[in-house]
Amino acid sequence: MSSGPRTRPDRCPGVLRPWRAQDGLLVRLRLIGGQLPSQALVRLATLAQEYGDGRVHLTSRANLQLRALPAAADGALAPEVAGAITATGLLPVPSHELARNVMVSPQTGLSAADADRSGRADLRPVAAALDAALCASPALAGLPGRFLFVLDDGRGDLLDRTCDLGLVALSAEQAQLRIGSSWGPVVALADAAGSLVQLAEEFMARRGSGADAAWHVDELAEPLVAACAPEPRLPPPAAALAFGRVAGGEHLAVPDGIDLALATALAARADELIVTPWRGVLVPQEEAR
Repeated sequence: MSSGPRTRPDRCPGVLRPWRAQDGLLVRLRLIGGQLPSQALVRLATLAQEYGDGRVHLTSRANLQLRALPAAADGALAPEVAGAITATGLLPVPSHELARNVMVSPQTGLSAADADRSGRADLRPVAAALDAALCASPALAGLPGRFLFVLDDGRGDLLDRTCDLGLVALSAEQAQLRIGSSWGPVVALADAAGSLVQLAEEFMARRGSGADAAWHVDELAEPLVAACAPEPRLPPPAAALAFGRVAGGEHLAVPDGIDLALATALAARADELIVTPWRGVLVPQEEAR
């Protein structure tokens, strides 16, 4: 996260705001907690084969990118491509597409095996509530595309990820909020999504305007709230999720992206996939889906 003054606005790409690269337009699709219906992946891979470089690329924020896409005369994404992407269902609220940056522990809710590594809470309902509340707030449509929420389910796998707002589960009922590089209060998980949205709206009210407006919480002149001491119940940071068989499924490395053949093979194994922040795909076990 930058700490110096800026002279340009955020240009983080989306479908409605593509980035012009040397090989064509690049678009990014944001996934809440990496959750990805496998049939949507097949449709994206088909689209990439027809219009782009043939692959669906994964990002370090557990999102997706398509490259080498054609542009319309005005520089926007060609209408037929934009329509095909929208038809996948991965652009549910176009007005808020850049705001839906929500990273979640990939294994959350999948398995209680291996007590030392399992999460303390299933954060999938929290992530869904956060997404709904984000998209219901008109003010949050203007969040910078780099503004990031990080939700760690207590296994510590995302503790080393910088964030603007987030939480770490302390139990099945409580979590401590993360506010930039500081710790916030302990809240009930049932209230966490609402608390995070209120903080995001306060950030928007304070960030300023123009090219030098803050992109991140830590760039504000004054803290959003007074910093709190870290809870003794916080877990230690955990290593990145290993590739191969893991609790809850199989984690596959796909550093070069997903072509149509691989997308089809993955769809034959699971209805729902989880893109991970380590450029991998977690295929849940059948009993965990």
